[in-house]
Amino acid sequence: MAEDGKHDHLAALREMRGRAVLGGGRKRIEQQHARGKLTARERLALLLDEGSFQEFGALATHNVTEFGLADQRYPGDGLVAGFGKVSGRRVAVFAQDFTVLGGSFSEVQANKICRIQDLALAAGIPLIGLNDSGGARIQEGVRSLAAYGEVFVRNVMASGVIPQISLILGPCAGGAVYSPALTDFVIMSEGSSMFLTGPDVIKAVTGEDVTAQSLGGAEVHMHRSGVAHLAAQSEAAALELVKRLLGYLPQNNNEDPPQVAPYDSPDREDEALNALIPDNENEPYDMRVAIAMIFDRDSFLEIHPDFAPNAVVGFARLDGYSIGIVANQPAYMSGALNIDASDKISRFIRTCDAYNVPVITFVDCPGFLPGTDQEFGGVIRHGAKIIYAYCESTVPKISIVTRKAMGGAYVAMSSKQMRTDLTFAWPTAQVAVMGAEAAVRVLYRDDVKNAPDSAAKERELIAYYREKFFNPYRAADVGQIDEVIEPRETRPRLIRALEVLRTKVQQNPPKKHGLVPS
Repeated sequence: MAEDGKHDHLAALREMRGRAVLGGGRKRIEQQHARGKLTARERLALLLDEGSFQEFGALATHNVTEFGLADQRYPGDGLVAGFGKVSGRRVAVFAQDFTVLGGSFSEVQANKICRIQDLALAAGIPLIGLNDSGGARIQEGVRSLAAYGEVFVRNVMASGVIPQISLILGPCAGGAVYSPALTDFVIMSEGSSMFLTGPDVIKAVTGEDVTAQSLGGAEVHMHRSGVAHLAAQSEAAALELVKRLLGYLPQNNNEDPPQVAPYDSPDREDEALNALIPDNENEPYDMRVAIAMIFDRDSFLEIHPDFAPNAVVGFARLDGYSIGIVANQPAYMSGALNIDASDKISRFIRTCDAYNVPVITFVDCPGFLPGTDQEFGGVIRHGAKIIYAYCESTVPKISIVTRKAMGGAYVAMSSKQMRTDLTFAWPTAQVAVMGAEAAVRVLYRDDVKNAPDSAAKERELIAYYREKFFNPYRAADVGQIDEVIEPRETRPRLIRALEVLRTKVQQNPPKKHGLVPS
């Protein structure tokens, strides 16, 4: 009470705010630090521009009295949410606070997340979620489960409208994994985990002895499952990745991505590109080397770098403009397409299309990976996703055939028939239905069989087929390739092409939605 007998309202407010800042208290903050983890507010301080955070719902608490929760009411209820700025751009954020009841997901948390989701969608700004939770708050029963559903539907409604980025900075289990999986990008820090069924349950049901990390750590989701798009060795590094990723994306689907001031000459030609492709057509090379030489220096941010390494996707800049890159990777599996690469490529194309990012495709692909594992696993429907994504997308699209473009892979990988705007080829390009050896065995089987020296005849016909078809000029003759260019010319040619295509206007037929192969 104040001296005049009236309650000091300001002091009460400040006291409650002070409690909210402490989350679960100093002891639990120390425990969080002892685990090598930051608190929710410390994470937001690293992510957001200094002094830009405006919090909402800081004083919200649960009203559950069962199971001893009546004595465990903390302002904010384990979630910090609000608005801030990243590099001067407005964003909506929420961060789970593990110091409050293990960050367990509650009805109050859901209400706060849904509120910030609704406001982000209405304002047309990116939404960033920092996840660190032991899962649903068991004491709340079905209410916490139903609360997940409220979050999920908003993830779906915002999909393709505003960028949604999820950071996994601790455990993320059960129903909690689906909200991050519904967002555009998932970034995991070392030591974090994502799984539907915990190690204890798996051991009880299957007898397998697994740990949280072996089941759903960053290593698993970066290399095997493909759930995580990026990973970092520390929380601070993961938060820096968010900042970098946002730089390639617009505020919403009605805007273009931000352009940075050009710092690399648009006329730069790298002579080393002319020598990049080996003389031996079966010798690998790293497509990332070509990307590094063509696009603005040090601008490439690879997405899914460890998942399906036979394909490369990511963002870069060209004369300061944001660009999406799709490429076969001849350094791995000769760049052949398989199930995982098809999923990786198609999803990235659709992401670029949703956020108005032009797509440039580098083609060096001998075809789809043969084998019963791929056929039985559904490579047909997965490969069809690439075709669907390219055909559906309306952003500017340019393709460059660097070496092999064989069979169905030629068509799928941004051929002119996929509504690609411009198609270039390097002199080393080989555009054909199939490899020379296989083609000769089909087309000239009788000639080879009846020849006095079958082996010599086969070699002769293979050489003839290579000379006739294993070059880009036949494809250019019939208009499937717009121009054959020197590799060193690629950068200036792409920049000038995009100057024209930047104002491209193309719309798909009106419909509720298409049916993506799945």
